[in-house]
Amino acid sequence: MTNVIVKPVKTLKGEVEAPPSKSYTHRILVAALLSNGKTVIEKPLVSDDTLATLEAIKAFGAYVEQKDGYWEVEGQPFIKTPEKPINCRESGTTLRFMIPVAALAQGKTTFVMGPSLSRRPITPLLQSLGDLGVKTQHNPSLVVVYGGGIKGGETALRGDISSQFISGLLFACPRAKKDTHISLTKPVESKGYVDMTVEVLCKHSIKVEVSKDYSSIRIPSGQDYKPFKHRVPGDFSSAAYLLAAAAITSSKIRIYNLDYTSKQGDKVILEILRQAGVNVHVGENHVEVHGAINNPIKIDAGDIPDLVPACTAIACYAVGRSEIRNARRLRYKESDRLTALYTEFKKMGAHITVKGDSLTITGPCELHGALIDPHNDHRIAMACAVAALGANGDSTIMNAECVSKSYPKFFRDLSLLGANIVGGKLDW
Repeated sequence: MTNVIVKPVKTLKGEVEAPPSKSYTHRILVAALLSNGKTVIEKPLVSDDTLATLEAIKAFGAYVEQKDGYWEVEGQPFIKTPEKPINCRESGTTLRFMIPVAALAQGKTTFVMGPSLSRRPITPLLQSLGDLGVKTQHNPSLVVVYGGGIKGGETALRGDISSQFISGLLFACPRAKKDTHISLTKPVESKGYVDMTVEVLCKHSIKVEVSKDYSSIRIPSGQDYKPFKHRVPGDFSSAAYLLAAAAITSSKIRIYNLDYTSKQGDKVILEILRQAGVNVHVGENHVEVHGAINNPIKIDAGDIPDLVPACTAIACYAVGRSEIRNARRLRYKESDRLTALYTEFKKMGAHITVKGDSLTITGPCELHGALIDPHNDHRIAMACAVAALGANGDSTIMNAECVSKSYPKFFRDLSLLGANIVGGKLDW
């Protein structure tokens, strides 16, 4: 484990490029596996999670050439059975996308998980696959999928646990033996991620029908994936932490490689910053922010759970009572994020309370340096690091390399903008 010291800073300035989108990189890799031909992926995100998906598609028969700045993936429309268990590490996306895909192989596929991932929900997805004719077994450390194809038919699935369950079925069921109908029994949360999946499918010539209210999905059977040339857009989820850092220090920065027209739901971070009183300018391929945080923020986290840690840091510097509600799914992320945010921000002196599925922060908080345990959660580490920039005294982030799950260059980029980071490697 590596400790990183974050020192207070008066101001940041400069320009950096947002990292490539983790969510798009995962989705494109799965579609590339199922395509008959060569898919080109320009500017993929190279991180712990995306490398887990890359290794998974190789295990199912994809041939991958990793070149400077892009990957070439030769797909397998008839995927092979992996020769050994697939290690999903701590990547929930890898596990939840590849379990339905494994049903398309002829033999048995075993998935193994890291300790954090093993605590995250998976049963609803396995139950839906059972409805569609797929046999699975599950214990806390592994999932076994018995291949032979997906029959299709009808299944019901809650939409408020993980949108990744929906996306996994969207990838696999176009290859089912008959059409698939999915009824979503609870309102879908994180709709933007479903939209992102549908967008990638469309580029690979796959058609699905999602009702306007997201209550039902129809997936026609017998479809063939076709290859596509992708350029992965920048990641608003990760860039949110740099934008928060600028707001906390009343700084002016510009982040390139951000396309506001993309399907990413987390681009709403720009509206949240405006709500807080920060000036935001959106350019053709960049975002620029400047000015201080003044107003408290009120957020429904249902569609944007990954922004909650960044918003918690922002709220500590707002004047008044900020409320983040509908955040129950944060309890089932890499950590119990509600508890982790409460515990670590409390250490720094934040006026923070957790009640049910809501967070309340009353600011401005006079934060001070502290020893931060990020609970092996990349977003907790990043949130506490940016909050520490405006604190009184140094903060130490333990196990700082956990940021490599989504944003390996986070501390490097923060340093490029003027942050004083001591210790550790800046690029995991």
